[in-house]
Amino acid sequence: MAVAKAIGVDFGTTNTVVAIADAAGNVRPVRFSHAEVMHEIFRSALCYEDIPVNPRKIEISAGPWAIEQFLATPHEHRFIQSFKSFAASPLFTSTQIFGKRFTYEDILSGFLTLLRRHAGEALKGIETLPVIAGRPVEFVGAAPDPALAIERMDASYARAGFPAMRYAYEPVGAAFFFARRLQVDATILVADFGGGTSDFSLMRFRKTADGVMAEPLGHSGVGVAGDAFDFRIIDNVVAPRLGKGGSYRAGAKLLPIPGHQYGQFAQWHQLAMLKSPKVLADLRKLAKDAEDPDAIEDFITVIEMDLGFGLYRAVSEAKTALSAAEQTELVFDMEGVKIRERVARRDFERWIAPELAQIDAALDRVFADSGLKPADVDQVFMTGGSSFVPALRSLFESRFGAERLATGDQLQSIASGLALIGLEADPAQWLAD
Repeated sequence: MAVAKAIGVDFGTTNTVVAIADAAGNVRPVRFSHAEVMHEIFRSALCYEDIPVNPRKIEISAGPWAIEQFLATPHEHRFIQSFKSFAASPLFTSTQIFGKRFTYEDILSGFLTLLRRHAGEALKGIETLPVIAGRPVEFVGAAPDPALAIERMDASYARAGFPAMRYAYEPVGAAFFFARRLQVDATILVADFGGGTSDFSLMRFRKTADGVMAEPLGHSGVGVAGDAFDFRIIDNVVAPRLGKGGSYRAGAKLLPIPGHQYGQFAQWHQLAMLKSPKVLADLRKLAKDAEDPDAIEDFITVIEMDLGFGLYRAVSEAKTALSAAEQTELVFDMEGVKIRERVARRDFERWIAPELAQIDAALDRVFADSGLKPADVDQVFMTGGSSFVPALRSLFESRFGAERLATGDQLQSIASGLALIGLEADPAQWLAD
């Protein structure tokens, strides 16, 4: 196996991929062995397990081990996913897990430390190598603070034993990887649809005797993507089955069930935060007065029994099925909570129309900043799982024509491109400010 010369880290909202580049420009993903299966994708998830010993011990696992621990543990546990969405939030300072305070740096550094441990020999000695990490063009949140996000990421990578980090926009990593295919000069738009953000980079590539030269023309992004599409399915299909939209009695009055907790429930990064004594007490009180108490009790069960991962799988499977079929059935059956609902693609596309409009507006900003028009783009490279959503693909086909759309390795292109950037004699032209 060739010696590693540069590392690329694509820490994603849903999945994390690490790639290694050698001196010859060959790039390969880091592989993780779990349950006698080799994985090139490391799930961005953590499971905290409360071990009943004295003093209290909290055992932490990450990636596929977190999922295994969550599904098998007999003890109290907290399963956290999509935690990248908190990176730029000044409102998130810490969370209590089994009575212990965890900052964002505690969460991310714990995840990265376990990722390195499971990578074994592949990531030993990286302290002396150039490591390029991805970052979104726009972070998730109503008022995200990019400087805070980078500060938190710097601290977390350092605590996990990584060298001083440099960052490139995630679509730029994908663009660098994609550029290796080019035979002629071209203007390329890279559209990266992750779990939390949709990011765009418009770049001009020129083939020279020394390799590929690139000129960045414009970047933009928006904090909506796959998780926002999931939110719409939960909000419209799952939450009503768990009491949203119902009523409760307050004396002689019939009042609508408060909706704020359902808003948190429909967001993967917020779901684990609902498991607090106050929230559960409020819901139990509400169930006593609700017109449909069983629905509220099911809501309590989903929160109390940490059924978020099972719900995530059900929603994700339904969303994926709608990429190929006009309708599907969302099926969820855990701990006595049973949901079986038909979902039509036309309804799903109507629900996600606000997110599609935001993505469309972010595309407009790329062209406004660059002074170019869609007709000036030679090819569009779409990456990320949500690029398969038909309504999203139709949006791009209407702008650019189907013949100019291309796809590649949906999950590994960013990390591979980041590693290749690390090989460059002067990677600064590719890095985010």
